[in-house]
Amino acid sequence: MSVSVAIALLISGVIVGFINTLAGGGSVISLSLFIFLGLPVDVANGTNRIAIVLQNLSSVGTFRRNKLIDFKYANKLAIPAVIGSIAGAQLAVDIDKALVERIFAVMLVVVAAFMFINPKHYLHGQPGKQNQKVSPLSIFLFFLIGLYGGFIQVGVGYFLLAALVMGAGLDLVKANAIKVWIVLLYSPVALAVFMANGAVHWAYGLMHGLGNIGGAVLATHLAVHKGVNFVRWVIIVVIAITSAQLLGLYNFNALIAWLMG
Repeated sequence: MSVSVAIALLISGVIVGFINTLAGGGSVISLSLFIFLGLPVDVANGTNRIAIVLQNLSSVGTFRRNKLIDFKYANKLAIPAVIGSIAGAQLAVDIDKALVERIFAVMLVVVAAFMFINPKHYLHGQPGKQNQKVSPLSIFLFFLIGLYGGFIQVGVGYFLLAALVMGAGLDLVKANAIKVWIVLLYSPVALAVFMANGAVHWAYGLMHGLGNIGGAVLATHLAVHKGVNFVRWVIIVVIAITSAQLLGLYNFNALIAWLMG
């Protein structure tokens, strides 16, 4: 591994760790970089899971110290997500990716729009919903989210945040705390599936993961100390950038190629 590649992996890792911890969609950067460096799509997908595990491990520690994770509640949602991730990681990748990306982009815009409609629900949560039991519908929803997360990971944070904020009534900081815990639980399972199929590049993954840890620590610190309004605007900005990429308004792969010289 050359020095320039190592630096690119570290810097991109910091950016991705920050984005993924506060919002989601940072894996667009990771996968684009890995593919540019010559990894096949399945190996890029598997390699990305190393950084996902490391960044969420560091984030969970900070959120836990600040007592922002209700582990009893979070685990009820994490179990179906873990089961879904096993199936997702084993799915064949011969589907129409372009169609999936465009549907995903539209969904992101819808999520962003909801953040401007009665924003106090996202800033302060909805206590009435927080006392409700986990319903069979919620279990199925988190199974589907885990299925998607195991399959590709890109943007799974948005789906988790939407389910936790709109469905469970949590504010964005508490929702982020539970989000990283759920992702931490299912990511090693998905990683194991990719490892079993020889689809992991450990050198790239670990170098990128070191950067992810730094970005995740910074993002978690800002989430705890700056609060939900800061998180909300980070999510809105990241959604705008991610949606533009998925809708073909700019080419992130070309941008990476230009930055790498």
